[in-house]
Amino acid sequence: MRNLTKGEISEIVREHALWLMDDSDGERANLRNADLHDANLQLANLRNADLQGANLHGANLRNADLRNADLQGANLQGANLRNADLQGANLHGANLRNADLRNADLQGANLQGANLQGANLDYSCFPLWCGGTKFKADDRLVAQVLAHLCSLDVSDKARAELDKVLDLAKTSHRARECGLLADESDE
Repeated sequence: MRNLTKGEISEIVREHALWLMDDSDGERANLRNADLHDANLQLANLRNADLQGANLHGANLRNADLRNADLQGANLQGANLRNADLQGANLHGANLRNADLRNADLQGANLQGANLQGANLDYSCFPLWCGGTKFKADDRLVAQVLAHLCSLDVSDKARAELDKVLDLAKTSHRARECGLLADESDE
């Protein structure tokens, strides 16, 4: 991995922004295998950037535009991706353990093989397609997803199946909001 100075990172992001406006100006960001540990890329426009295998551990990517970025195998452990636009991003095999993904847009993102254990996905747009499968999840995330499923108005047949996982769904930090637990005022 190559270590980049803050000035080099700023220049790469500046050149990338120019490239996004007109292919003849600037240069597409290629931060593949770069060591950006704890980098501050807040509000960066890294759309279509090659960040494959980059070390972004603890990086601040809050509000960053990472649409269609290649983050395959990237280390995003503990990264701040709050409000980030990750539409169509390739996060295959990425380490997102303990990442803050609140309000992130993951529509069309490929999460296969990604590690989302401990990640906060509250209020995020989560992909419901084949690229949104086969990732590592912890009990908190499983309970949260189940809480949302168990709160749906479904057929009697589906309800019978969902009732089998209702106890786990009720352990979610969102169970009360999903209507699975009675309010204290109702008791």
